Amino acid sequence: MKLNYYPETDSLYIDLSEKTSVKSSEISAGIVLDYDVDGNLVGIDIDNASAKVQLKELTLQKLPIDIYAVA
Repeated sequence: MKLNYYPETDSLYIDLSEKTSVKSSEISAGIVLDYDVDGNLVGIDIDNASAKVQLKELTLQKLPIDIYAVA
């Protein structure tokens, strides 16, 4: 999973999979879900992210993962 914030558009994209998105559905104002060819959720796009998401802090709990930071 990758979280990408784009300050120039104030949007946050959460990549859930490396699969290509072929269909999108806006589920709420400025929140779009992307799906692959099999209907699996592959990404979440959040417009005006600074008003909808706490961007200053990211907390991960109890995840069986390796953490990589790229700034």
